[in-house]
Amino acid sequence: MTSRQALGRWLVHRAILSAGVVAGITILTFVLIHLAPGDPVYLLAGDGGSPAYYDEMRARYGTDRTILEQLARYILAVATLDFGYSFMFQAPVVGVLTSHAPASLLLGSAALVLGTTVGLLAGGLCAITRSRALDGVVRSVASMLYAAPVFWTGQVLILLLAVGAGVFPAGGMTTARESMTGLARGGDVLWHLALPAVTLSLPLAAVIARVTRAAMLEVMLEPFVLATSARGITRLRIVIRHVGPNAMVPVATLIGQHVGNIAAGAALVEALFGWPGLGYLVLHASLHRDYPLVTAAFIGISASVVFFNALTDAVCAWLDPRIRLT
Repeated sequence: MTSRQALGRWLVHRAILSAGVVAGITILTFVLIHLAPGDPVYLLAGDGGSPAYYDEMRARYGTDRTILEQLARYILAVATLDFGYSFMFQAPVVGVLTSHAPASLLLGSAALVLGTTVGLLAGGLCAITRSRALDGVVRSVASMLYAAPVFWTGQVLILLLAVGAGVFPAGGMTTARESMTGLARGGDVLWHLALPAVTLSLPLAAVIARVTRAAMLEVMLEPFVLATSARGITRLRIVIRHVGPNAMVPVATLIGQHVGNIAAGAALVEALFGWPGLGYLVLHASLHRDYPLVTAAFIGISASVVFFNALTDAVCAWLDPRIRLT
């Protein structure tokens, strides 16, 4: 079997497996949301209507049917890419999600780049310098940052840098009561992005720093690295050409696994900073029992996690040819 055939077989197998995972998450999310106590009709129409009016509202939105009937109708609709109508926004779910997705993508991408960069630099410096003082500081700080909940870390940053020092805004995506365009608007968004991105990136940076340090120290003890050093090649060149690439496999795996954690933690960070992304949207939609919106958001999140896991496997196989895609 050629490498191209093996890759095609893996893609088909992974696509089937991913479809099953997303379908299972969709069914589970739909059932759990509908079994939760409360009736969205009262949130939509208030609590002063007549029973006949409430029955009419339930019939309009299909909540008067059994949960199995609702699930079957929803699966058929999703198969045609129809995710329903949002109760809270009175608009198609797809339009509501796409209007909030750019903010989440911006926050998640910034946190991922920042956390990965800081983690790699901190872990690499510990492994290269072999300084006990630096190693002790980095490991201690990394342990504290990884253990601290993002909600608590965000509050501390708000108190210190927003309320206390006044360097950054405490919330929102843009400055209120000011209309900006072009570069001014872009700079304003980045100014508001700083605190939530740092808050979300700290746990990722902490765990990447520890894994990078351990992986690089392990590779440095390999015979081929010792032989290269014995030939008089500088340490910097050894790290760049030999140690770094061989130590990136566990780091790449870790980054891929934590993409899902960033998506989950973003809901708390977005709620704390008032960032108008998907996490903030899902939180408010859950409070209003907006079944279609919450279910569609979880479908999108689960699909993205499955995609990044598959991408991580492909990247690891590219970094290390000994890894086979199965």
